[in-house]
Parts: sequence; structure tokens; C-alpha cells
Amino acid sequence: MPHVTGPDFIALQVRDVAASAAFYEQHLGLRRAPAGPPHGVVFATSPIAFAVREPLPGVDLDAASPRPGLGVAVWLHADDAQGLHDALAAAGVPIVTAPVDGPFGRTFTFADPDGYAVTVHDRA
Repeated sequence: MPHVTGPDFIALQVRDVAASAAFYEQHLGLRRAPAGPPHGVVFATSPIAFAVREPLPGVDLDAASPRPGLGVAVWLHADDAQGLHDALAAAGVPIVTAPVDGPFGRTFTFADPDGYAVTVHDRA
């Protein structure tokens, strides 16, 4: 029987692909992958590709309450979670959860331009 080996691609459906891509590039330092679909931007992340894309038909992000992605955890790795937190906070990015030390190193959660709660950790 065939089996799934694990996550291979993560994409957030966003209101404005260009604005969201710019946010992740400017504030998190992500770089675009050399190729991507016309309806989204794929970043050169590893081990799993991360992207922002136009909403699928029937998806109304404005109707998502209290925010899109509720119940889904998106975690990104950074080499310095505290430093990234400080830079995001200084830039006025909403911090959902303040930095704490735990089993995944220093972690915190911010809200991206569409309101997705994204957690950052620094333990490899």
C-alpha cells in the first residue's frame, strides 16, 4: 500500500501576493525560488518549500474569524529568533506570543499581513 512520507509543501492563501511576498522577503529575509506558479510566489526554503498564493475559488479570507489559518500551526526556523523578534517588533509587526525558551529553542509568534499566526524557532 502506498504511504505518505510527510509534509512537502506549505502555502498560505493571501489577499495580495505581491505584498505578502514583499513582507516575507523584507522582514524574514526569504528569497524567491527560481521558478514558481503564476498565481503565487514560492520561496527557496528547506527542507520544505514555503509559498504565498492567491486564494483558491470559494476561499474568503475576510470571512475567516478570528483570522485565517486558525487551528493550523506554521513554524519557520531562524538562526536567531530573538533578533528576528526584535526586528519585527521594531517594524511594527504584531507579535502574538512573546519569545520564550522551550524544547525548540527560542520561540515566538507573529501575525503576517493577512493575520496568519506564524511561529519562529531557532533550534535546529
